[in-house]
Amino acid sequence: MSIKLLKNALRTGLYVAVVLAIGGGGVAHGADYKMPRMLVIGTAGTSSGSFASTNGWAPTFQKDMGSMTRIVPEDSDPQRYLRLTDRRDLTISSVSTADMRFQIEGIGAYASSKPVAQRIIWHHNDTPWGFVTRGDSELQTIEDLKKGGVRVARGEFSPPMTAAAAKALPAYLGMTDDEAAEKLSFVPASSYAENCRSVVEGKSDVAYCASTSAVLAEMEGAPGGIRWLSMDADNAEGWEGFLTYRPMVVPSEITLGVSTARGVAGLTSNFVYAVPADAEEAFAYNMAKWFHESFDKYKGSHPLAARMDIEVFRNYLDRAPLPIHEGTIRYLKEVGVWTEADDVWNQQAVEKMDRWLGARQAALDEARENRISASHNNEDFMKILSKHTEGLEGFRSRL
Repeated sequence: MSIKLLKNALRTGLYVAVVLAIGGGGVAHGADYKMPRMLVIGTAGTSSGSFASTNGWAPTFQKDMGSMTRIVPEDSDPQRYLRLTDRRDLTISSVSTADMRFQIEGIGAYASSKPVAQRIIWHHNDTPWGFVTRGDSELQTIEDLKKGGVRVARGEFSPPMTAAAAKALPAYLGMTDDEAAEKLSFVPASSYAENCRSVVEGKSDVAYCASTSAVLAEMEGAPGGIRWLSMDADNAEGWEGFLTYRPMVVPSEITLGVSTARGVAGLTSNFVYAVPADAEEAFAYNMAKWFHESFDKYKGSHPLAARMDIEVFRNYLDRAPLPIHEGTIRYLKEVGVWTEADDVWNQQAVEKMDRWLGARQAALDEARENRISASHNNEDFMKILSKHTEGLEGFRSRL
């Protein structure tokens, strides 16, 4: 064999070996795939339903799959994003779809963060939220906030919670920015528990809280108790205003959580388990498979664990605006709950995310070239970011 032919044969053999290696990694499912030795899952703080429910199923997963499972409470959403996408010391993050939108579009504190594509691997829960006040408060309806002199807790630790209190609530009430500044005063809170407790501690009059979180049960038992302010589902104009600032939520009746909240008209915010888009397909596939096949084992571990049923996930997919991981899609197709129509909207979601991340990276590159500090507090940088993202369609629930 000539030297030339030998070189070509070696190149061909190497190419085939690489293709087989890549292909083999893509189809290593079930018994052929070995889960990571350590699974690190980031959640909101210890007072959150996200933390409690993840701790509910984790021991069963560890027993079934042999992976050490560590749940890391991280109350700061931006820090949890950083740990998942940049530091990579989290394998999975439990995150609200609202915060994922902020991460993708670079809203608030995320403006200068590293743009990294993410994918959903499973539905975590559809958390009910609403506005709560003290049981002995003079506020009887949410419309009473228009009278003025009302202190509203504003969670500084989470951009979506900041938006809900400072922007979405006034918009629901039909207030202009000037009216909101005149009639409402905002009380900063550095953690979720502080945000909610501020009501019963007399530091605020109204707080935006999830009815399923442990701190609400504690507040319900406080002297005077608590009361929830109903948000009329038929108030189309009010909801249009609210969704302008919180486009990922869905108006709904609260059916989960503390007794004082049940039957009150509020809203639902979905939490999902997310991974970087480059997470192994086989990993996502096997996680999805376990979440589905082991549901009966862990569904009673926490009330929110029952919301991890594949039927709940399927219902979420009917309005999901965020892309699902290829490994999860492969599994959902196998069990017959993924359709051709899902392929269409999911591909659109992938392309939309790519456009946003590409535009934001271009803004960061331009800022660096011009020695402009990339910060949401820097007006010059925000002008650059606005220029690059102008005209991009924002993420919004497919209602």
